[in-house]
Amino acid sequence: MTDSLAEHAAATISKGIGRRGFAQAVAGLIAGAGIASTAACSSSEHGGGGGTSSEGTATPGAGPILQPGTGTRSGDHYLSSEADKVLWGYVPTVESQSVLRMGSGQTVTIDTVSHEGILEDQGRNPRAYFGSHGVAESDVLQDAVDIASGYNRTPRNFDVDGPHVVTGPIFVEGARPGDVLKIETLEATPRVPYGVVSSRHGKGALGMTANREAPAGIGLDEVMPPAATDGRETKDPTKYRNISTFTAVENGHGVMPFGTAAVRFPLRPFMGMMGVAYTSAPGLTSPNANSIPPTLGGGNIDIGLLGPGSTFYLPVFADGALFYVGDPHMAMGDGEVALTAMEGALRGTFRLTVCKKGSGDAPSVSFVYPFAENQDSWIPIGLSDPDGAANGQGSDLNVAMRRAVVNALNFLEDDRGMDRPTAYAYLSAAANFSVSQVVDKTVGVHGQISKSHFA
Repeated sequence: MTDSLAEHAAATISKGIGRRGFAQAVAGLIAGAGIASTAACSSSEHGGGGGTSSEGTATPGAGPILQPGTGTRSGDHYLSSEADKVLWGYVPTVESQSVLRMGSGQTVTIDTVSHEGILEDQGRNPRAYFGSHGVAESDVLQDAVDIASGYNRTPRNFDVDGPHVVTGPIFVEGARPGDVLKIETLEATPRVPYGVVSSRHGKGALGMTANREAPAGIGLDEVMPPAATDGRETKDPTKYRNISTFTAVENGHGVMPFGTAAVRFPLRPFMGMMGVAYTSAPGLTSPNANSIPPTLGGGNIDIGLLGPGSTFYLPVFADGALFYVGDPHMAMGDGEVALTAMEGALRGTFRLTVCKKGSGDAPSVSFVYPFAENQDSWIPIGLSDPDGAANGQGSDLNVAMRRAVVNALNFLEDDRGMDRPTAYAYLSAAANFSVSQVVDKTVGVHGQISKSHFA
């Protein structure tokens, strides 16, 4: 760390507001205000034994550290991410046993755990990993420690399994195949004042292909992480030389130093993964249940608009719907190009409501395809391949774009009463379509249809 950055870190530490004050400030963040905390951050390459360079420090003792079972839990139910209540790298199937039952219309508070800091290429030891960045041992989440050291529900293969810690599933009474589960995100509170953004070899928008060539459109010298640093031939994840950027939180922003300067960006907490059981493939580690690709059952959708105040609608494929969450994000840009967002544990509160056909409680398109909305917009969604890993994996953004446009047309025609040619013209004139993400094998596009245009 440069002298100026060290002085900045020392200054922020000296003015830390403490855990209680930080916790109060986080509530302000959810309402649109800022939070005050602490720290510098660093970019590091993963080495043997999880060894990482530590150019930045997190502020010791500057909360809020929402350990399991502590702090405010506003839901009717509470679900912690204990090692026997999560799947690591896979999502529940329709045959999965639920870890919680709740009534339709009730709320649940869930402590989610980020995979960043516990993965094999980071040493699978969050106390050591975060400690190398100045995080006090008491400020590392106990559930993250327990999962990293004690998870044994499924074998772990870093090169095959998804990275995500998936909490659930939750059985919602009254949900049946053919219904819709309406998921309202009420709160998304950071559990720690730090996160991690990772770029891994062979992944991300600029990742090298499986045959060690540059992807179409760029040269080998433009691959990220640089091709020459790829250590995957060692078969030891701690020597892959993947790159992670430890990112601390200060005044409601993620902070990334570079040289003698720093870039600051606002936090926008949301769950990258919200889903219902979709696949009927047997076994907890079926390829079609891998946590990476999103499906018609939702999952790793990675749409940054789905924070507090949003509603996500998913078609139901199993009795009870079997809802799950994971992949908590503190901030993410559309596209998620490097591979991950700013990953960091969140405490989320959700209202789960079963919607029946003909009730008018859910958009008509949501009975067959994921759909969302927030205060300002309706959000049609398109996926390049909505069936998970079945029959290979399609990653064509054109396919995702077309499906998002068709779903938007269906919504405007069936739910807003527009004739289809006028709806098509309107979308071209006034709607926006964005790349959700290009890193989850199945890529995604989402639209924004302004509600104010229909007032």
